[in-house]
Amino acid sequence: MTSVFRNGRIFVPSPSANDGDTFAECMIVKNGRIAYVGPETEIPKDAAVIDLNNRVIIPGFIDGHVHILQHGQSLCKANLVGCTSLEQIREVIKAYAQKHSSEPRILCRGWIQSSTNGVALCSMLDDLDPRPIYIEAFDLHSMWCNSAALHEMGVTNWPDIPGGTIHRDDSGKPSGLLDESAVMNNAWPFLDSLYSTEDKLSALHAAVMGYKGAGYTGLIDMAMDENTWEILNMYRRDKGIPFHVGVHWLVPFSDDQKANLRYVDRAIELQKEFTDPEFTILGIKLICDGVVDGCTAALMQPYGGKPDPIDPIWPENMLREAVEYADKAGLQCAIHAIGDLAVHQAINVLSQVGTPGRRHRIEHLEMTTSEDAKRLGQLGITASIQPVHSDPMLFKPWPALLGEHRCKRAFAYKEFLDGGAPLAIGTDAPTASHFPFPNLYNATTRRSALEPETTNTVNSHFAMSLAQAATAASNGSAYARFADSWTGSLKEDLNADFLVVDMEWSPEKLLEAKIYE
Repeated sequence: MTSVFRNGRIFVPSPSANDGDTFAECMIVKNGRIAYVGPETEIPKDAAVIDLNNRVIIPGFIDGHVHILQHGQSLCKANLVGCTSLEQIREVIKAYAQKHSSEPRILCRGWIQSSTNGVALCSMLDDLDPRPIYIEAFDLHSMWCNSAALHEMGVTNWPDIPGGTIHRDDSGKPSGLLDESAVMNNAWPFLDSLYSTEDKLSALHAAVMGYKGAGYTGLIDMAMDENTWEILNMYRRDKGIPFHVGVHWLVPFSDDQKANLRYVDRAIELQKEFTDPEFTILGIKLICDGVVDGCTAALMQPYGGKPDPIDPIWPENMLREAVEYADKAGLQCAIHAIGDLAVHQAINVLSQVGTPGRRHRIEHLEMTTSEDAKRLGQLGITASIQPVHSDPMLFKPWPALLGEHRCKRAFAYKEFLDGGAPLAIGTDAPTASHFPFPNLYNATTRRSALEPETTNTVNSHFAMSLAQAATAASNGSAYARFADSWTGSLKEDLNADFLVVDMEWSPEKLLEAKIYE
């Protein structure tokens, strides 16, 4: 019942997160909890002694932002991430279609909009296969369809909805691209209806096993709905989930505020019902803008070639009302804000109606002003970041969209830290790989984990130290879900949630790190 881990390096970051002083020599675990961390000490009688052979012990990773069922479903889709041209996309889809000839439709993921210069017409796909073809953008905020898919979903009968676009040709006919609310409120529910319960349970199992093997001891699902919650609960009852799970209930935007607040009421109801801290409703998720690559992120200045800036999806008065309603009920609010205008709006609202100590969060924060970077720490707002999105391969179209000068403000993680903001690191899988070490590599080197042979960087002056990144990916995410009192770091009396890793403690070597146990 007692284990002593010695002859290794136990990660215990110093208060200043100085990489030169971050290890202890010995750790003792008793009955599933950490009993001691520090210098070599007398070994308790009858304890099992584990020789680490100079391996590293770090806290278990907690993915601070993931979509777990969608991640599992994505594993069976045609992967277009490596495609850099329309020709390559067509070749991958053709090969996938031939290999899956009995499938009723062709599902694809990972389309990077710049690979087709942002053009996405059904006519570019219609000659590939008569079956419906659905292509999710890398960031999940857009969907590219062929004519058969548009017909199957009945898109011609869809009304235009706030916060999203059904792109149309000059005659008003849907041309193949859906974005934002048109995807999340219409396309996703349709596609979800095509999966059987068995399909969803199988996809969820693949995701859970993948996360377990990758070194995660917890995760935060960041867009929960009724169907996914039902599957997650069913899986938990039948198989059990080998890590703790906290979720944020998605509040999709509509002009009807009463309808919006009913989603908040559902989160309040479920939080009261599910009181186990290892499987709980944390709060709500509000999506306030889109993404830079799709030119839907809300920015203070227009995109290159466009006359006007993009406005946030939620009008500020409606966002304030929804946040205040949730806050008063004890819910934590997670606000998706990528562009600097959306971030500014989110901070303003949280400063006005957010209760101190509620640990409200802003997700992504890819473009921020220096003033707002400071306000995060001043207000105690958690910066929930996904360094994998800063990969130089994905950053290539940004200068043309924003201009070189504005790009210098992208992914300002070190500024968030310097301003005292709590940081939580996640992957946003399936928009990116769920593996943790490439995420830390992007955070610390600002180089590409997707194209590691290149030496390009994205704003290396905003890089984090390895100690800072590892802490944000464990204790930072634990703090963000109110679990830091029982997990997330290697401290006495906390749960013994940890990993033994074969690695060299260096940012440049992170892609070589391997989970040993």
